[in-house]
Amino acid sequence: MSRLRTRPTRDDTREKLFEAAARVFEEQGIGGASIETIAAAAGFSRGAFYSNFTSKDELIIAMLENHVELSILRLHDLLAKHKSLPDFIDALKTMDRSQQDPLGRSPLLHMEMILFVARAEKRRPELAKRLRARRKLIADIVETTAKNSGKDSVLDPAWWGAIVLAMEDGFRLHRLIDPETTPSDSFLRAISDLQRAIGAASA
Repeated sequence: MSRLRTRPTRDDTREKLFEAAARVFEEQGIGGASIETIAAAAGFSRGAFYSNFTSKDELIIAMLENHVELSILRLHDLLAKHKSLPDFIDALKTMDRSQQDPLGRSPLLHMEMILFVARAEKRRPELAKRLRARRKLIADIVETTAKNSGKDSVLDPAWWGAIVLAMEDGFRLHRLIDPETTPSDSFLRAISDLQRAIGAASA
């Protein structure tokens, strides 16, 4: 009879560290959070942290990479069920964030982590990879929904990706600064308005 596995796998450990880091970052700030605090919040030793990541910076890059990978999977799955852009946007509005990764559940933390990474020039190439992946994801959505509707995209899908991503990050930053006048659904409302305006202009 084979023994039941009692020790967590590497993926289990990394997921627990991601969750713990998100909590600690939100409570203490990214700059003030220590590796010891993150490890303890996950129920691990400092050594367990270093067996997975060489530094806090590497942990943050891994969290961003994990978020982008899961977002791509989640949104492509949503796109397979909702073919048109209006339906896809409506599905995004009602999507349950509680089941997402830590950065999917907390867009403001996602934005703070991006700004933290961007502060150091040496870290920017790693951040640029995730930026390009997010742009490509949006470009794929624009191109696919345009084909599904039997229309050509008004703008180049890659340029659409850059525009939409800049809007998304901009609204996140605005909500971080002024949540009273920047509702949580501001970005999706803006995309709906933009889609209708472009549709009307091209009719």
